[in-house]
Amino acid sequence: MLSNIIYIVVFLILAFVLSIAVKAITRGVEAKQAIKEEEKLDVIDNTENQNLQMIDQIKNLKELYDKGVIDENEFKKAKEKILK
Repeated sequence: MLSNIIYIVVFLILAFVLSIAVKAITRGVEAKQAIKEEEKLDVIDNTENQNLQMIDQIKNLKELYDKGVIDENEFKKAKEKILK
């Protein structure tokens, strides 16, 4: 009788420890996925920022070209440099 109670208590403790382990593993996997998603968003944000900066630079060049500060060849060279 006493041995059955000991087996039941050991089984309950084992089940409790396993449930804690499963919860920890699940949290770790969720955290990794969240980090990957944040990294993807950061890459997208950086790309968008770079594109916006390029657009601003080309607009500035166009203004200089329209004002006559730079000629057509300089405008084309500067634009190609920005796009690369």
